[in-house]
Parts: sequence; C-alpha cells; structure tokens
Amino acid sequence: MSSYSYSLLSLHAARGVLYIEIVSDLMSTITKRDLVVRISNETGLTQQQVFDVVQKTLDAVTLDLAQGNTVVMRNFGTFEVRQTKAKVGRNPKDPGKDVPIPPRAVVKFKPGKEMKEKVARILPAIQQQVQVDLD
Repeated sequence: MSSYSYSLLSLHAARGVLYIEIVSDLMSTITKRDLVVRISNETGLTQQQVFDVVQKTLDAVTLDLAQGNTVVMRNFGTFEVRQTKAKVGRNPKDPGKDVPIPPRAVVKFKPGKEMKEKVARILPAIQQQVQVDLD
C-alpha cells in the first residue's frame, strides 16, 4: 500500500470468496457548493456570480434533457435521454405476484475521451479490491 490512508468501503462474500473494497480517503463527495467555492477562488469572481453561472448551466442542461435533447460537452461527456423497457418485477412482500414496471425516461451519461483518460489514470491510486479465499 502507498502512504495514503484508506477506508473500508464494502465487504461481501460470494462463492466462497470474501471481497473487500478499500478506497483511499482521497476520494470524497464534491458538492455544488464545493465547486462554487473552488471556481470562485480560482477566478476571482464572487461566489454568488459563480453560483448563478453554475445554476444556470445545470438548469439549461436539465431543460434540454426534459425536452428530449442530447447535451454534448466536448471532452467532458454526453447526456442523453433513453427509454427503459417495460418489465415485470416481483413484490418483495409477495414474491409470487408479478408487478408490471412501465417504461420510463432516464438520463444516461457517457464520459468524453479526456474524462475517461483522466479517470483511468487515477483509479489505481484510489481504489483497490482485495480477494481473500474463505476455504
């Protein structure tokens, strides 16, 4: 292991193998507020100005997707609306009973080439999966 500190993310067993997923503490959740503060510090714009631009961008993307449009951001990725197929599910309280699940619209994100390359380079440093034989 490197000098980073690590946290246990998940632990599960399947077919006699114990899977332990360990993630570096470097990986964290970034909120809209975190982005606003970072961009404000880097650009010299006020946090309110940055927030307004970020919010307007997200609103525009959401509106276009709601109208069925595809949103392409070069080197970042593509957002598009797709329809899921209708399927039959099971009621967990009554597994013998079929429950029809109607088709619905969902947003799919396909990362751009530049994002894929950057994420691929950092992944080995922040995530590691360890297998331990239970036998």
